[in-house]
Amino acid sequence: MQRRNFLAYLLLFLGGCSAARTTGDRSSALAGPDTIRFAVTDIQGLENLEANYGAFRDALAQATGKKIRFFPVESYTAAAIALRQGDVDLALTGPAEYVLIRARTNAQPVIAITRPNYYSMIVVPAGSGIRQVSDLRGKTLALSSIGSTSGHLGPTKLLMEAGLDPRRDLTLAMLGEEGIAALQAGRVDAWGGSAVDYQTFLAPEASQFSTIAQGPPLPSDVFVAASNLDLSWVEALRDRMVTAQTPLIAALVQGEETQKYQGSQLVTADDTDYNMIRDVYEAIGQGNFVSQRISSQGGA
Repeated sequence: MQRRNFLAYLLLFLGGCSAARTTGDRSSALAGPDTIRFAVTDIQGLENLEANYGAFRDALAQATGKKIRFFPVESYTAAAIALRQGDVDLALTGPAEYVLIRARTNAQPVIAITRPNYYSMIVVPAGSGIRQVSDLRGKTLALSSIGSTSGHLGPTKLLMEAGLDPRRDLTLAMLGEEGIAALQAGRVDAWGGSAVDYQTFLAPEASQFSTIAQGPPLPSDVFVAASNLDLSWVEALRDRMVTAQTPLIAALVQGEETQKYQGSQLVTADDTDYNMIRDVYEAIGQGNFVSQRISSQGGA
């Protein structure tokens, strides 16, 4: 009886030591700041951050054991400055903004988040005689806003792949949300934009339009960490987020502005996946904005 009790106590003791080691390793793996200051580049104001990312903040705090504090920014430029100055530890940004931030701050990609149906299309009126992208030479193509990944850079890449010079061979009309209306009214020859916008506004009238190009999936949105944070901390944060991705995604899609992440996954962020964006910026004569090409290993 005493021997059995001794063995039972020994097993409990060893189990407790193992648990203590596991807990200690886990807490030390995510060292660094006790509070993670978090920014989102496409949401302005603390109230909007709370409404759209409050549940995600809480889930991230649960996953990391850290306090998460919002740091509102007005633009990707403000986020870049905050990352460079050490005012922000972690930021969620779009693919085009990531390339610009990376070039200015050497921010470290932590993990990417996919967006289902995130690709660009070029659409023309049915019966227009325009059957392929190269037929757009000398025509007018409606696009969204300068720098939009799906509404500007993605369609421009499709032009380049068809052998067109986006600066000389056709007119690009940056019409924002009015681009689809301009196509429907016949004021432009074609429209380029996101598959989501097509499904929302043009698919119900599909018989009146023809899709002449559909691009591959665009680069994912990405969480980036300030360059002053240790690589080991960044890797530990990535591991925590991957492990907890189910509750993180579930919390993320609770916001009105975050429905684009329905069905998303957290995946490895490879900097070379964003070279498509750099190629387009160079083709439109804005290569100086993204002049710092950085390999997936992190070297300048």
